[in-house]
Amino acid sequence: MSRSERLLALLQLLRGHRYAITGTELASQLGISLRTLYRDMATLQAQGAHIEGEPGIGYVLRPGFMLPPLMFSEEELEALVLGSRWVAEHTDSALSAGARSALAKIEAVLPDEYRQQLHTNTLLIGSSRHDVCTDEAPLRSAIRQQRKITLSYRDLREASSERTVWPFALGYFEQVRVLVAWCELRQDFRHFRVDRISQLTLEQTGYPRSRAILLKEWRAAQQIPQPTFIADRN
Repeated sequence: MSRSERLLALLQLLRGHRYAITGTELASQLGISLRTLYRDMATLQAQGAHIEGEPGIGYVLRPGFMLPPLMFSEEELEALVLGSRWVAEHTDSALSAGARSALAKIEAVLPDEYRQQLHTNTLLIGSSRHDVCTDEAPLRSAIRQQRKITLSYRDLREASSERTVWPFALGYFEQVRVLVAWCELRQDFRHFRVDRISQLTLEQTGYPRSRAILLKEWRAAQQIPQPTFIADRN
C-alpha cells in the first residue's frame, strides 16, 4: 500500500482501540517493521494527531484529531455524498446546514482526484413531496442532554394529551419524523409523530437511565437487530 494509505490504516487501528496498543502489535497488523511504524507515528503526531505513548509501552489516540487527507473507495465516497445530500434536502435547517458543513470539511481534506469525484457525483436526491417545516433541533438537544421533555400531543384519532417522556431517538422517514421515547404515563416505550407535537417543554431534570440503555432495550422490545455498520471498540 502507499504511504498515505498506510497512515490512514494506522489511524483506523488506533481509533479502534480504547486502550493503549503496543507498537509491535500495530506493526504486525500493518505488515511493516517497527522502524517504519515509529516513523509513521511521528508523522501523524507532527500533523496534529493526539497520540499518547512511547515505544515499549503502547499508543492510544485521544479525541479531537482533525481529519488528515482521506482516501475513499468510489462506493464509500458515493455513500457519503448521497447520505449528506439526503440530510441536506429532507431535514430541518440546522441538520441540513450540518450536513453541508460536514461534506465541505471532508472535501477540504480530500486529494485532488477524490475532490473531482465529489463534484461529478451523479447520485441525486429527489425533492421531498412535503416540505419539512418542523424544527427537530430541540428534540435532538434533549436527546443529547438526556433530559425529560413534556409535550402536548395529538394522536391519529385527534385526541390530545400531555406527556412527560424520556426522548432517546429520532426516526427519519420520507414524510414523517418519529420521536422514540419512554412515556411516564404509559410506563412503556412510545412513538410520537413530530408533526403532531403542538408544544414542547424541556425539563430541568434528566431521566434516570442512559439513552444507550433505553435504545438497547427498545431494540430488544421491537426485535430490531443492532446495526452492524458501527465498528466495535475493544
